[in-house]
Amino acid sequence: MAPGVTPGTSGPIRVALISPKGPLYRHRGGIFRRSLRYLPLTLPTLAALVPEELDIRLTCLDEGIQEVDPERLEADLVGLTVLTGSAPRAYELAGRLRARGVRVVLGGPHVTLVPEDAAPHADSIVVGYAEESWPRLLRDFAAGRLHPRYDQEAGLDLASSPLPDRSVLPRSRYLTPHVFEATRGCVHNCEFCVVPSAWGRRPLQKPVEDIVRDMERMGTRRAIFIDLNLIADRDYAVRLFTALRPLGIQWFGLATTLLAEDLPLLDLAAESGCRGLLMGLESISPANLRKSRKGFNRPDRYATLVERLHQRKIALQGCFVFGMDEDGPEVFERTARFAVEAAIDLPRFAILTPFPGTPLFRRMEAEGRILTRDWELYDGQHVVFQPARMSAAELQEGTEAAWKAAYAWPSIFRRLRRTAAPLPIAFFTNLGYRHYAWNLQRFYTCDWMVETPWSREALGSSA
Repeated sequence: MAPGVTPGTSGPIRVALISPKGPLYRHRGGIFRRSLRYLPLTLPTLAALVPEELDIRLTCLDEGIQEVDPERLEADLVGLTVLTGSAPRAYELAGRLRARGVRVVLGGPHVTLVPEDAAPHADSIVVGYAEESWPRLLRDFAAGRLHPRYDQEAGLDLASSPLPDRSVLPRSRYLTPHVFEATRGCVHNCEFCVVPSAWGRRPLQKPVEDIVRDMERMGTRRAIFIDLNLIADRDYAVRLFTALRPLGIQWFGLATTLLAEDLPLLDLAAESGCRGLLMGLESISPANLRKSRKGFNRPDRYATLVERLHQRKIALQGCFVFGMDEDGPEVFERTARFAVEAAIDLPRFAILTPFPGTPLFRRMEAEGRILTRDWELYDGQHVVFQPARMSAAELQEGTEAAWKAAYAWPSIFRRLRRTAAPLPIAFFTNLGYRHYAWNLQRFYTCDWMVETPWSREALGSSA
């Protein structure tokens, strides 16, 4: 369909939704096997929002599990959901599709953060959450009046949202389809986080009964919650955990370290089936945490945090970030050693990433420290800014060293002796992360340091 042409009435409107491949899949499917990917909710959620009165033939494609050929895709309208790391691939697909006369819509976190970056690559962009704007866009397209931009309306409420339509993706290609989202947003304002910049700090909540109904219709026994902070609203968390308790399920999710300071809520989470949590510990430096507006994290309490989780049979995936302004070359060994001594079940290490649109990006840009705007490198494992107390090369190499130290065999066995996870599962999960640690150079290369106008020597000098 050529741009500007109103869809015909002789047949259905062909709509394709695509999740472009991101950095983990840039090399033959990425560092992990595709079967380890869990079913994403974005495309099933958008599919459920298609207005029933429209005659639409919908196709959903996830490049994490399949290849997409834009030259052979038959569609009148294509929507792509864009993360910062997948933006170059999304723009490539959009350009090739538009060259064929296909109308293209871009949405997602990156588009919401920097709409001016995405707009030139699309016929229309969706800024913010799409519960209201996506159906309105489809109705406008069917009527031949597609607008260049659709913004989330104020006062969005998720109470009337339909349940995700997971049938649009092949469940057998994923580790699990039992993925749920109860809330969106976070009340905190961390400098590096995209959430407050993109969507504000007002958390949105789905009715607890809808979450339970979704689990019951799927026969869920183990669930993954993708909520960024499941305990952002304590009263809601209490209602959710109370409703989950009679289901007899096991669940895994994300929360802040504040959960371990609220023992009644922590006990209720454990009773409801919580068996694993991912928490952003970020740093063992209080000064770093204060500067990044995450001062509620207390490194002197991390060991107690792990102990309290383990007492309730909850495993911890603890995430640390390197490259904050107080970090020097000694931080890598100290952090990895701490993670082992504290018996964190699965330590993870990332390089600080100033995502566009965040306060961190604006600060570093004002300080002249942004080194590249190649969005594909904004993946948490590349250095895209000039660190304050070390060279870019030291930050890159130190992060890899931390991974290898934490997942050396002696470190693994030391942590396994105190793990809260079933031992076979803990062992094989650590084995997978050990493979990751020893293959970072294979999948995450920093050749861009040589290929950009800056030389490796220039990036390797301290600020």
